[in-house]
Amino acid sequence: MSDQAKTGESYAGCAPLRLGQKAPEFTARSTQGVVRLSDFRGRWLILFSHPADFTPVCTSEFVAIAKAAKAFEALDCALMALSVDSLFSHLAWIRAIRDRFDVVIDFPIIEDPTLEIGRAYGMVGPDDADASSVRATYFLDPEGVMRATTCYPASVGRSIDEMLRMVAALQRVQTGDALAPEGWHPGSDLLRVPAQTVESVLAAQDASGWFYDPIPDGGAR
Repeated sequence: MSDQAKTGESYAGCAPLRLGQKAPEFTARSTQGVVRLSDFRGRWLILFSHPADFTPVCTSEFVAIAKAAKAFEALDCALMALSVDSLFSHLAWIRAIRDRFDVVIDFPIIEDPTLEIGRAYGMVGPDDADASSVRATYFLDPEGVMRATTCYPASVGRSIDEMLRMVAALQRVQTGDALAPEGWHPGSDLLRVPAQTVESVLAAQDASGWFYDPIPDGGAR
């Protein structure tokens, strides 16, 4: 195990992280000092990987994410990035982004040179030599449980709007009182959680009313 990144022993070599599982703990060096996953307990966290520093698509993502920092903060959602690049590469890249785009990356970027974290999370296979083809994103709730994940190829950048929408939707439905339909945004109609009894099904005004019932946001309490 490397000195730069250490993960919980119980997670070593485990299968890809699944929805509803607690994310593996780790300690790693970052652009903001040594960080631990548990440092972010109590708030939402997006942990995302990028193929490499100083690459076109990754640069476009980081600039867009940094510009949306206030929107993530409004959702009480922290950000943390990682790649196999060294800490010094991360620092140089941050400087280059600042100089070129006048944008400051103020969330931590951690180094994972031995893929210790990437393998623990299932971002890469046990025999993969690098993570250059992976843009994995993990949406973790305040308890450190993974609630959603996305994976993009190296040639296609993530949608920052979709990242924000995902966090907002996950926060809205976490109490289990409503469902978020396709394309849902805060303030749009939600869907009522379907009843699961014959009486409720037969009592519905029409055949589809029991399984598809739009309700105003905030109305399913």
